[in-house]
Amino acid sequence: MTTHEYPVGATPPLGTPRAAVPHPYPGAPSQPWLPSQPETSPEPGQRPEPELSGQGPEPEQKPAPRRPGRDRYLDLLRSIALVRVVAYHLFGWAWLTVLFPSMGVMFALAGSLMARSLSRPAWGVIRGRVRRLLPPLWAFSAVVLALMFAGGWNPVNDPDHGGTWGVVDLLNYIVPVGAPPFPWKIGSESGLLEDTWAVQSAGVLWYLRAYLWFVVASPLLLWAFRRVPWATLLAPLALTAVVGTGIVTIPGELGNAITDFAVFGGCWVLGFAHHEGMLTKIPRYIAISCSTLMMAFALWWASGHLGPDGWDLNDIPLADAMWSFGFVVILLVYSPSWQQLPGRLAKWDKLVTLSNNRAVTIYLWHNMLIMATVPILDQLYNLPFMENDRAVAALDATYMLWMFVLVWPLIGLTILALGWIEDIAAKRSPRLWPNGSRGRKPAGRSTRGRRAGRRG
Repeated sequence: MTTHEYPVGATPPLGTPRAAVPHPYPGAPSQPWLPSQPETSPEPGQRPEPELSGQGPEPEQKPAPRRPGRDRYLDLLRSIALVRVVAYHLFGWAWLTVLFPSMGVMFALAGSLMARSLSRPAWGVIRGRVRRLLPPLWAFSAVVLALMFAGGWNPVNDPDHGGTWGVVDLLNYIVPVGAPPFPWKIGSESGLLEDTWAVQSAGVLWYLRAYLWFVVASPLLLWAFRRVPWATLLAPLALTAVVGTGIVTIPGELGNAITDFAVFGGCWVLGFAHHEGMLTKIPRYIAISCSTLMMAFALWWASGHLGPDGWDLNDIPLADAMWSFGFVVILLVYSPSWQQLPGRLAKWDKLVTLSNNRAVTIYLWHNMLIMATVPILDQLYNLPFMENDRAVAALDATYMLWMFVLVWPLIGLTILALGWIEDIAAKRSPRLWPNGSRGRKPAGRSTRGRRAGRRG
């Protein structure tokens, strides 16, 4: 059993020209965008929530005044994580899980925001987080279930999810406390979408389940962290060493959920540590040295427990937990807490703001949109100049790259069509393209100057 950014098992490319790709999926979904539910950027004219770093100075010192707002460094990390998730689910490159462990990063950022929010009554915070999550999920579930039912799927007769429990499991499309049912094969390989599209689409919901579990558990976890910080911080890694290595095996979806909770629990609590200022009390050289040792152990462990896709850490829970933990520590120890994106990064301001304001939408729909690029790109083979064998060979060789290029306009269209649901869920006025540009004034004298933006 493994955990990863997608269903249990490695995730190969979602589409190749004229051929369906088999998707190994040896269990119920267990690997996001969604992304942790981000806090959205305040619109111009609105009062932003003050950012609490939790990194207070010594009692005799007074902190330097800071403008209220969000931490743009954390916003940038979440945007990078979303792009990496899309690239991984398209190309299936195992080394991406080592280059940037997106799931660990997103859970850590969500944990930090959750710790900040828990300065308010816990029940109201939990209710608000769940409220922000569910309406976008319902829109996604309505489309996916309609397509599956139209394709002839009957959950009552499904051999894997049949009977009364198959119908009860459909409730996970409404509140994701467990794994939602879906057919392993639907349609045909020569259809508009390859016959594992349901697995590819519904598999991303494992992240919402894990996120929901963490949100509900956060008041207790934060209470424990403030009393026994080191024990709470390291306990998930110890649990992963038990349930993620085969020492103790918990079958079924409960086992997948517990393993996910253990693998990413350390990163979630690291978010607490970041907010509470614990990381600033550790000498940087000690934090970096310990993190490097943990990451070295993760690679050593992975080398002896390679999965079906080799070095894909999503298939190796203990290595995934240790590598993600060490990686996140380094990112947070060096956290510059930007109020604005500096230098050349400033030109990405609007996209960072947009991706943070629409993180749930991007995460939920990106797999379906990746698959949607295949029938669109296949139309290129019908163009007159494609009768040349060299032109066909060139398109075949660059097909995956064109999928990656095309998926972003499709994501943009989905943001326009459905992203406003995130605003309704957050009790805000609907916005079509919330990239933070409306009503902004250029910095300095020149109207051509770069503008700093935000997003988490």
